[in-house]
Amino acid sequence: MKNLRSMTLPLLSAALATFVFSAPITAFGDSSVAVGGVTLVNKGRVAVGRIPANLRDKFGETFGSGSGMSIDAKSWARNADGSYKGSLWLLPDRGYNAVGTTDYRPRLNTIDIQLTPVAPGAAPPAGKEQSGVVAELADTTLLTDNKGADTTGLDPANGTRQPADGMPLLPQAPNGKISLDTEAVARLPNGTMFISDEYGPYIYRFAADGRMMSATPPPAALLPMRNGAVNFASNNPGPGESAPDPKDPASGRQNNQGLEGMSLTPDGKLLIAVLQSATRQDGGDSSSTRQNTRALIYDAADPAHLKLVHEYVVPLPVFTDAKGKTVVAAQSEIVALSPQTFLMLARDSNNGYGVKGDKSLYRSVNVVDVSAATDIAGSKFDADTAVAPKGVLEPSVKPAVVSQFIDINDSADLARFGLHNGAPNDRNNLSEKWEAMSLLSVMDPKLPDDYFLFVANDNDFLTQDGFQVGAAYKGDGGGDVDTMFQVFQVTIPGLSVK
Repeated sequence: MKNLRSMTLPLLSAALATFVFSAPITAFGDSSVAVGGVTLVNKGRVAVGRIPANLRDKFGETFGSGSGMSIDAKSWARNADGSYKGSLWLLPDRGYNAVGTTDYRPRLNTIDIQLTPVAPGAAPPAGKEQSGVVAELADTTLLTDNKGADTTGLDPANGTRQPADGMPLLPQAPNGKISLDTEAVARLPNGTMFISDEYGPYIYRFAADGRMMSATPPPAALLPMRNGAVNFASNNPGPGESAPDPKDPASGRQNNQGLEGMSLTPDGKLLIAVLQSATRQDGGDSSSTRQNTRALIYDAADPAHLKLVHEYVVPLPVFTDAKGKTVVAAQSEIVALSPQTFLMLARDSNNGYGVKGDKSLYRSVNVVDVSAATDIAGSKFDADTAVAPKGVLEPSVKPAVVSQFIDINDSADLARFGLHNGAPNDRNNLSEKWEAMSLLSVMDPKLPDDYFLFVANDNDFLTQDGFQVGAAYKGDGGGDVDTMFQVFQVTIPGLSVK
């Protein structure tokens, strides 16, 4: 389910480096939040664009879309007419896997972008409602292991690769390849990158050419355990593979609920990674009790040896579903604003174009403030003690403060771009999974605090003209779910461009 991620993006000024969002966040209306006396403003959508669902990359395989995103700010330029051009990196996950995982080779895509935004609140020209973002696939880089061998999207089943050559215990598929379900990407100035995944849940470091350089396991409390041992299976066996027994871990990350969001702080010193929802022992065995997830904050001074320095409980948003049941909205991506604040995209599931349900009940970008939260790094909660048994947070632990910032499902804002949320469940109904975010300055001296927030979907490779791993396929449900970009204009005081 896929930033202000690296030094290649607009950096915080020296003032922001010491600025702390220290006060609790309080709602400031539907389009703004107040943070420690500073108001963050959502000015609404300003552009929408698509990449066709059946696009194929240079390897002849269906392109997929965005589980993670990182903008290459150095490449961006603002034209005299107010349009922009530049590039970004878009990270797909483990390939088309409606009936089990496949030997899809994980990869990273480079996308060239032309952005022509409308003024906040304005309507796009008739017939061009979804032409504000023109995106073209420029290149694709395969992700390999530390020896240069292919990696795979296959479920690791019950397999592990023992520690060797400076690498820790790793998820390994039955075919001997390292298993990756990639979810977020953070680029460093030298072209290397951090990529987080679901299986571990690990943080990997890759060279610019896609070769794995190092791997960072999470605290023991997040490792998936079955029968007293680490077992990285996600209960999505590939052809001929056996399902894990038991199907769910006893503790650690729940199946398919790994490190979904990750971002470098603007100064590049810290790397923040957030589990998609609570660990099994913290209520993650149920969609109604999985609220208390964790944010891990690493010192990234030595990229080869990330050091966990802080860890906080982040309460995910909850909503009431169509049956009146309270459900937790799992998080899908983050963008760091400072060492103590980040944007967090959270959403519901099984609603939108390409799946059976039509109307989403919750898709929002929230602001998370950990400044007053209890730091549990290295505590008993990182070992064998639950911090939220059965979903109830320990009274001694103060969680982060979370407030809604952008309602992605806002009907009036969607309508300006020919989009909607709910019936009819057609290609103009937002698809289910919105999992990628990235932030870029509007580069306008008259609006020094304004940024474009790019949001993209994970289309699950759903097309009726698909091709992967040597075979054609038709996606479940009969739809062709395009890769889509939505761009919001936001005001974030305290940020400045170098």
